[in-house]
Amino acid sequence: MDKISKLSIKQWAEDDKPREKLLHKGPSALSNAELIAILIGSGNLDESAVELSKRIMNDVNDNFAELARLTLHDLQKYKGIGEAKAITIAAALELGRRRAATVTQEKPQVKDSRSAFILFQKELGDLNYESFCILLLNRANKVLKTIRISDGGITGTVVDQRRVFKLALDHNATSIILGHNHPSGQLTPSDADILLTKKLKEAGVVLDVPVLDHIIVGDGNYYSFADEGIM
Repeated sequence: MDKISKLSIKQWAEDDKPREKLLHKGPSALSNAELIAILIGSGNLDESAVELSKRIMNDVNDNFAELARLTLHDLQKYKGIGEAKAITIAAALELGRRRAATVTQEKPQVKDSRSAFILFQKELGDLNYESFCILLLNRANKVLKTIRISDGGITGTVVDQRRVFKLALDHNATSIILGHNHPSGQLTPSDADILLTKKLKEAGVVLDVPVLDHIIVGDGNYYSFADEGIM
């Protein structure tokens, strides 16, 4: 048995470390045994973490469903697997089960001003003070995230343009839609609304993150800058 088999993962040569392999090549590049080896961290005096993990996975036909049926006591029968490591393996398998059971929610798609209004209405419709939000969209106009940028008073709010586009770039958005509410129910944009929209639209052109629309929400209705031709 060579020396490496008795070392913990931290002591292995770079090419032998499953953690580094995951870092540089991604988790899909690792075998099932290598993933288990990352969980347990070290093997025993005779086996490396990967060798021990290979033996465990071989005993369950390399099948995670069969591995999940092993009790903590069953796992601890393997030399080098104590209670803490057995619990770690069990917890990881349970996370995998819960992930598989989670229904993937389809991202809402903005097809027109009304679909944008519906999303902003959920966020802003019940507020009695003015608030400013953005919808971050991907290339299919599906919403990556809705972010509230700032809250203000009854008649206005301050918007940091740099923060708007930093958030867009951080989330890899390819376009954005602006939205804010008028608690008064008056939908007509103010001069400040128009000026802000113009500045954000110009910045979006420079950064290649176009501003598609600006929606004003008020009293269950909305105003669309794009629909009104003033974008």
